[in-house]
Amino acid sequence: MIDERAQIGLIGGSGLYELGLLEGVCSVTLHTPYGAHSDGLCLGTIEGVSVAFLPRHGLGHRIPPHEVPYRANLWAMHALGVRRAVTVSAMGGTRTEYRVGDTCVPDQIIDWTRTRRNTFFDGPHVVHTPFEEPFCPVLREALRNGALDIGLQCHDGATVAVFDGPRFSTRAESRLFRDVLKADLLSMTAMPEAILARELGICYATIAVVSDLDAFGSEPVSHAEVSAVMARTLPAVADAVARAVPNIDAATRCPACRPPEGSPFRED
Repeated sequence: MIDERAQIGLIGGSGLYELGLLEGVCSVTLHTPYGAHSDGLCLGTIEGVSVAFLPRHGLGHRIPPHEVPYRANLWAMHALGVRRAVTVSAMGGTRTEYRVGDTCVPDQIIDWTRTRRNTFFDGPHVVHTPFEEPFCPVLREALRNGALDIGLQCHDGATVAVFDGPRFSTRAESRLFRDVLKADLLSMTAMPEAILARELGICYATIAVVSDLDAFGSEPVSHAEVSAVMARTLPAVADAVARAVPNIDAATRCPACRPPEGSPFRED
């Protein structure tokens, strides 16, 4: 039996925790059917709202994107009572109007990953999950309003192409994502987070930071560049999240994010 409960889940980098975004923090470690979750899971509050925070790459950013224990992470969130999850992610931008440091709340996903366990339904119980709207529209609005409230440049709506990493794209791949697949943002982590959240009935949305311009910038993308952009931008993004969280209704069920028919996680 788990005594600790949280209304909202927050998944991002350990930098969010270091900014003091949460109050009354206590560490939590859960056992899941999918092994260990990323280390650093903790409970706290934001403006009086109970929040479970998890750095997806672990403390100190030690877990590469293709090794993140996505199923264990989302299972742990669900076990703590989370039914609304907001995430913060660095993403490469392909649109000409994007500038490094801009934010965006995407609304669509193209899953280009190849090596990840992307479902809780491995059989023999077979469930096919509708996923036409991968990001929760209610959470998207809350995150966007939070960003606009503090004057952040925040683009509304974008298609995210997700690939395994940890390497960056070749120039040919970047052109494919932009010109053929019409992707606006490039991510290494949005999948399978988003679909696992949907299978569990957790509303899910992301505020993305445009950390680089992928192969379309004047210089090759580097991890150092991405880290520097996130370090500069994260305090403002944390402020936006802090403004959004109190405005999220954690009790009302969102029709767009319900688990599918036949799911054991359906709560109706």
